[in-house]
Amino acid sequence: MTIKKYEPLNLYTNFKKSAERYPEMPIYFDEELVTFPELGLHTTYKKCEEAIINKAAHLHKFGVRKEEKVIVYKSAKFDSYILAVAISYIGAVPIMVSPHLPASTIDIFVNRLDQPWLLFDSETYDKSHQLNNLPDDRLINAEQLFKAPLSGYTCAQEELPKDMIAYMTHTSGTTGVPKLIAHSANSMGWRTKYQRRILNFIKPRGLVAFHISPVHSRFNIGVSSLMSLGFPLLPIANPSKTNIEKVLREYKPYVLETHPNHFVQWASLARDKPEVFQSIRFYHSTFDAINKETMAVFLRTSEYKKPLFLQIYGQSECGPMILRGHTLQSIKTLNARDMGIGVPGLTEVRIVDQEGNPVAPGVSGNIQMLSKGRALTYYKEDARFEENVYGPWWDSGDYGMKDEQGRLFLQDRQVDLVATIDSTLAIEDKLLDTLTFLDEVVIIRGKNGSPQPIIAVHNDEEMNWDAWWKAVSDLPHMNEPIVMKYDEIPRTATMKVQRLQMERELKK
Repeated sequence: MTIKKYEPLNLYTNFKKSAERYPEMPIYFDEELVTFPELGLHTTYKKCEEAIINKAAHLHKFGVRKEEKVIVYKSAKFDSYILAVAISYIGAVPIMVSPHLPASTIDIFVNRLDQPWLLFDSETYDKSHQLNNLPDDRLINAEQLFKAPLSGYTCAQEELPKDMIAYMTHTSGTTGVPKLIAHSANSMGWRTKYQRRILNFIKPRGLVAFHISPVHSRFNIGVSSLMSLGFPLLPIANPSKTNIEKVLREYKPYVLETHPNHFVQWASLARDKPEVFQSIRFYHSTFDAINKETMAVFLRTSEYKKPLFLQIYGQSECGPMILRGHTLQSIKTLNARDMGIGVPGLTEVRIVDQEGNPVAPGVSGNIQMLSKGRALTYYKEDARFEENVYGPWWDSGDYGMKDEQGRLFLQDRQVDLVATIDSTLAIEDKLLDTLTFLDEVVIIRGKNGSPQPIIAVHNDEEMNWDAWWKAVSDLPHMNEPIVMKYDEIPRTATMKVQRLQMERELKK
């Protein structure tokens, strides 16, 4: 089926229509869902939709009503998303929150949201009961609630106005307390139109495996778009290499999507056991730049003649923006900072100076975005949102340039610029491309602002200092690298490195 027209996105309505169109389309899980155990490890669109209506009735019976806000603060699995669909069924507003956030941050969210409900599970039980600003009668223990008998209780679907806040996610929090990003059915609808346009190129409609943070705005747009086109789904909860090998060998997906840093982490598995990934024809890297050797490693594993690695650059506030497809042939001459171009009629970027004036092609500056799917605001922080608004344009906080052909080159985050380096991301790419024993390279500002590399060595490898010094010999001067374990590098829910936090730690 091809969907071309624009449709506002109501999470439940989209799910219902998809279940009616493709009732037996399968959804597989690598782990049982703690709040939907009845679905097991294998369900269908229709069975999942029936379970969603059941959970919506439980929530309504408990007291959740239309326009009320419900914080979803639980383990990072697919049921976070389908709980959001159940909340949407009632006409309430799901607030998607990473389980990694501390109770102190949740207390700040509670204050902004004016006595919301908070839905938790066993993973977030302790932190949910450490809150100072939310009374116990606003806490919903999802695992306990859904075991209670409904005794025939039902409730009808209720929809919010299309331009009203209907869904919230939060920023990564790399620079401090995360902001709550407000989305409406209309703003989300433009994002699904963009996504569907891309997905229409994937034929046949093979199994899509993905490991993405379920609280990221990418998740609801991706799943809604995939379901509307009838793709079978394999959401992966556990990203460990052992589990990835097990799951991919068992299900043999056709498409695989994850965060760039997970691709980097899985690259050693792809090198050692390429057959694990051979069924995959399409790879998709979510929202951030990725180095070209990592892409090449995965493309080389495919049993298909022309596998594709699709890279999409975007931001939670604007959605997917710039895309580029990579093949083994094109990667040979690729500048990995080249993000590609926008989608005519939906997205566009420009480069401006510090005063917001457009600059000439080839001149670096701040990246601003034009998107029909732009979020409405930061909830209760309108002034902070407006700081980035330049008429119809949104300042992304990123730094880069466009060439004469209109291609966008991403160089750095504006807050991460290092005085002596044009692009820390370009250097990180080069080192990861060259030094395959490394799982991570991050360059931050060290003492006196000097470039400080932080590196993580692959578990089964030793640090090769000779190779390191050879690789950096023609690069700008950097401090001696600090070696850390991959899991000790602080990250957000979408695996972005919290660079400013690392800089603060260095200064202690």
